[in-house]
Amino acid sequence: MINLLSYVCIGVGIAFWFWGTWPLIGDRSVLFKLHSLSVADTLGSMLIVFGLLLQIPREWPLLLLGIISLAIWNTVLGYVLAYCSSTEADHD
Repeated sequence: MINLLSYVCIGVGIAFWFWGTWPLIGDRSVLFKLHSLSVADTLGSMLIVFGLLLQIPREWPLLLLGIISLAIWNTVLGYVLAYCSSTEADHD
């Protein structure tokens, strides 16, 4: 049962990766594309690492650190990219 849940988490994580990549070919703004890509990438990566955690529970400290790092890094990177893409007048 744990193996099935693990494979489902990994599969859904990979699906999130592709789902987040799909809007890149659309006609929306760059910020919308970055937002959808970063959210889907973060959730997908976290689900994949969680699936690995179910497969190899003895490595839980390292995998938990990976999940926390993904959540913090991708959130901060999204804010930095949004700040850098705004106009110079908005920074004042």
